[in-house]
Amino acid sequence: MSTNSKKTSSRIATIASDVLHDRNASDISKRLAGSALAQSSTSRQTGAEMEEVAARVLSSDKYSAINKELAASILSQSNKER
Repeated sequence: MSTNSKKTSSRIATIASDVLHDRNASDISKRLAGSALAQSSTSRQTGAEMEEVAARVLSSDKYSAINKELAASILSQSNKER
């Protein structure tokens, strides 16, 4: 299985941290933020379940620009063979 060596940028990591500290952030926002942060300083890559969640966020009009940015970052770090 191939791996993806991309990591979350410091800008996206800061956004993700802000989301996680926001008491009003939605569950989906926090899931996306947590996944992005988990990939910021490790060699972890996006799991299949989070790939599906991130893809749904990107294809829907109901999510914010921040959610879409986090989702795009997550998908860019996914396993390309899936």
